[in-house]
Amino acid sequence: MTSSLYPWQQDAWLQLQALRPRMPHAILFHGAQGIGKADFIEHVAQALLCEDVRADGHACGACASCGWFVQGNHPDYRRVRPEALEDEVPDEGEGEETSKKSAKTKTPSKDIKIEQIRNLADFMNISTHRQGLRVVVLYPAEALNTPASNALLKTLEEPPPGTLFLLASNSLDRLLPTILSRCRKFALPMPSHEQALAWLKTRGLNDADSWLREQGGAPLAALAQSESGGREETEQLLQVLAHPGVEAALKAADKLQKSPLAPLVASLQRWLYDVFSMKLAGTIRYYPRHRRELEALAGRIHIGRLMAAIKAANERRAIADHPLSPKLFLEDMLLDYTANCQ
Repeated sequence: MTSSLYPWQQDAWLQLQALRPRMPHAILFHGAQGIGKADFIEHVAQALLCEDVRADGHACGACASCGWFVQGNHPDYRRVRPEALEDEVPDEGEGEETSKKSAKTKTPSKDIKIEQIRNLADFMNISTHRQGLRVVVLYPAEALNTPASNALLKTLEEPPPGTLFLLASNSLDRLLPTILSRCRKFALPMPSHEQALAWLKTRGLNDADSWLREQGGAPLAALAQSESGGREETEQLLQVLAHPGVEAALKAADKLQKSPLAPLVASLQRWLYDVFSMKLAGTIRYYPRHRRELEALAGRIHIGRLMAAIKAANERRAIADHPLSPKLFLEDMLLDYTANCQ
């Protein structure tokens, strides 16, 4: 059977159906991270390739094309995404020992590389399997490195006939303006808090409201974070942020140095946003359970120091995936925060 859309995507699906009679050659779906954009465009791709599409535009889930799609071997479909998002499957003909050695020595790339774009050439230059569309799904589009972006741009400037590109992005400002100009942009909505909370409860998530708020209302991000087992690390960080001090910062850096850094920096960014929002508007978005600590911080921090802390956190997020020393990275981050917020 074809996969179903998330409840908050129904209106977007109806809007998309208005484009079906005259589909552009490239559509860029954009919205917040963690709301299901990748699942949405995969659903769109299956519907476009379906041989017996339903009246509401959804794939039938029963034809040969749907069968191939679900099995991941549709001849007129290609998915392009970073190696880090792919399952670690050895290349055909690769021995088990070679595969194990490769897995130990090579870290999967988080970029979409030029080779992945070039590999689409043969796919786009041959006839389609049943004289229908070719569909290329690519996400997240901001993972395109510079050479890959330029290669994709050339393809979008001279699109092959019968080929449709479906891209998804969490951040349009990280894409080349020339790529943006050659795609039809389609916004996907953030669900209401009530919709997201109801969906998370159907997934059996305990303390769903707290998880959802900490992820800015993005339900898939909340579910993923809850399943990652990182709650203890996040709580350790929040304790330092709520009660800044040099000794506490150094102890936390030592304890957290083996944890993934990007989620920790993201937690700091959300915390600082709440301090800023509390100071200027008296509201809290991410951590309402820490209202007392946030009110105290907002009351004593100078706006200039707060802006400096926010700027520093944003800069650290850009390098959090590749620190020279995780412990030194965390020490510097938490000591800088302490200096600004004590």
